[in-house]
Amino acid sequence: MKYAGVSKHIVAGMALCLPLLLGSPLSHAASPESREPAKLLFGHEKLPSPGPSQPIGFYSRGCMQGGLALPLTGPTWQIMHPERNRNWGTSWLIDFLKRVSARAARYSGWPGLLIGDMAQPRGGPMLNLHGSHQIGMEADIWFTPMPHHVMSAHERATKRALDMVASNGMHVSRNWTNAQMQALRAVAIDPEVDRIFVNPAIKKAICATATGNRAWLNKIHPYYGHKTHFHVRLFCPPGAPACKPQAPYFKGEMCGKHLAYWFSAAVMHPKPNPHYRPRPPLTLAQLPAPCAAVLRQR
Repeated sequence: MKYAGVSKHIVAGMALCLPLLLGSPLSHAASPESREPAKLLFGHEKLPSPGPSQPIGFYSRGCMQGGLALPLTGPTWQIMHPERNRNWGTSWLIDFLKRVSARAARYSGWPGLLIGDMAQPRGGPMLNLHGSHQIGMEADIWFTPMPHHVMSAHERATKRALDMVASNGMHVSRNWTNAQMQALRAVAIDPEVDRIFVNPAIKKAICATATGNRAWLNKIHPYYGHKTHFHVRLFCPPGAPACKPQAPYFKGEMCGKHLAYWFSAAVMHPKPNPHYRPRPPLTLAQLPAPCAAVLRQR
């Protein structure tokens, strides 16, 4: 069962979100800041908002209240690029990363995991690199093993992650080993995990070599990029009424026709689209109404 034993969050979540959800969408949309790119408003916040931890909205259109910071160094994890100030998440994500990093260390034989971007202090759209990571329920985890020593700030800011995909994009590189797959499995089997995004070549390698109980393969979704890390997305938890879940995906291992699509000519070698226009950045008015309150809280 997902999120067993988290009833302590439910009362706090209801008490927090009810007044936020009753806020006026009209006044929210009419405020001057509502027309500004939301990534500027949230990207410049250095500290979290007060109150109980809550994800608000959808993974790619939302924010977070009561964010918590994952310590830069733990028994089985280290945060990469701490200068970005993106090691924030809801209490559910923080507890999850502490738990699965210990399991991944056991499964893989590594000292622990290297954790990349999670969320900004108040969530919301980021200034660069990500379209999601907005509600404090997602994290990027490197396929590079954590070293035995505690890295300096300079090392964390400059260390390059190992590329797991061959140059032709069809297969994994020599950097991919069973240890990487076991670290990924250790995270995927957690019942709080909704889905994990990896490069199609990595999914292909897992489909070909995973043994034993393969039920966790259903959570491994091929997607563009993700050559050096995997992107973990958690389910909306109980006690978070403002969190908008993602629709269920395909059943089964997704090792057949769905995976083959990612290696088709149309995907591997797309033709330029002369009509393509990038989407304008999200504004505060396009986010859930409670996000305006999250920005105002001090």
